[in-house]
Amino acid sequence: MTAEMSQTRKYRAPLGVPGCLFGVMVMAVAWSVGFATAAPAAVAADVRSKQWYLSAMQAEEMWKTTTGEGIKVAVIDTGVNASTPSLKGQVLKGFDATGAAGDEFDDYDGHGTTMAELIAGTGKGGGLQGLAPGVKIIPMRITDTEFQNEHSVNAHDSEDAIRAAADSDAQIISMSFASDFPGREEREAVKYAQSKGKLFFAGVGNNAEKGNKEQYPAAYPQVVGVSSADREGKVADYSQSGNIVDIAAPGNDIPYWCDEAFRKYCDGDGGTSAATAIASASAALIWSAHPDWTANQVLNVLFDTASRDWEKGTLSKYLGHGLIRPSMNILKGKGDPGDPDISPLTKERTSGASGSSVSASSQPEKNEKSEKNGKAGDTPMAGSTAGAEKDDNSRLGLILGGVAAVVVLGGGAFVLVRRRRAV
Repeated sequence: MTAEMSQTRKYRAPLGVPGCLFGVMVMAVAWSVGFATAAPAAVAADVRSKQWYLSAMQAEEMWKTTTGEGIKVAVIDTGVNASTPSLKGQVLKGFDATGAAGDEFDDYDGHGTTMAELIAGTGKGGGLQGLAPGVKIIPMRITDTEFQNEHSVNAHDSEDAIRAAADSDAQIISMSFASDFPGREEREAVKYAQSKGKLFFAGVGNNAEKGNKEQYPAAYPQVVGVSSADREGKVADYSQSGNIVDIAAPGNDIPYWCDEAFRKYCDGDGGTSAATAIASASAALIWSAHPDWTANQVLNVLFDTASRDWEKGTLSKYLGHGLIRPSMNILKGKGDPGDPDISPLTKERTSGASGSSVSASSQPEKNEKSEKNGKAGDTPMAGSTAGAEKDDNSRLGLILGGVAAVVVLGGGAFVLVRRRRAV
């Protein structure tokens, strides 16, 4: 099977198991919460209590300044059910790229709705509380392998959805799907999104222990690859590593919709899928607070304020620039936005609303980008699964608004890897 076949098979890891959603990121050291399956309408407080990273990231304090209002996020996933209590009034018209019956509001798995709630959910009716509840969601429905096996579908749904997202009013694109194979049309769609001034996040994958093969679109140089961490400050065993990792976010121990019937939430790891949604919400908070910034400036600040114990500007193969901390900018005003027209990913001048024009084809592939930025190597703090000896630095003490917290790096790529091939 090649990348250019008429139907590339996509995969999406099931929620609640390693290799599925993305990992959660930061959590107060003293916290220890478990998840229990329950009907959402009956346990609002209980489900919210399981979102441990909200307190660690100082969400309540940040919401006094911004909730992400004015920002729209395109969620490329299994669809988004706009009728859940937590998403009522939060979802706008989007695009269905599947070519099958239904539309973008028909979530055939529950995964896309979970991602949307993690970003913009209001928490009403016992639903998940989004990190950026002022954001509006623009759903873009694509297919996973299981859906492809059961329906006649559009072979180019991924690239079509990315282009639709690029042409929409969304400033941010969040994609929790992935493939082992790059494709020319998808690559061009990603470049097109960058040219339109979009900030694109995708999970790096949940198959670290099954080959750790680079995943797309996270591996494209114009996409922010997100890894997952657990509440103990360790990179999840299943969270993939390498040059494609740009930043890490929370992903472990996050409730999710169990199925497409939306009867209940289940407990489990969000993986890099959840991490991607939380990274996207973090960017939305910063962009809302600084509406005149470009995508490059928002990302520069996320990289600049990320928690790390290595030299700034170098990359860890597990955490990239470090653990995401939007509160450092929202609450403390920290972070250098840098040049509005220079991508912090490729170090190239970008086109877009306020950027100077440059040929997308002239931009380097992600491995070149990593070489330009340098590497932090097998930073012990970055993980416990790549042969590096653990030491006290494997648990990073974060100061979030003055509160010491342990960074959670566990979780698989939020890119609920939409496997275009069965794995």
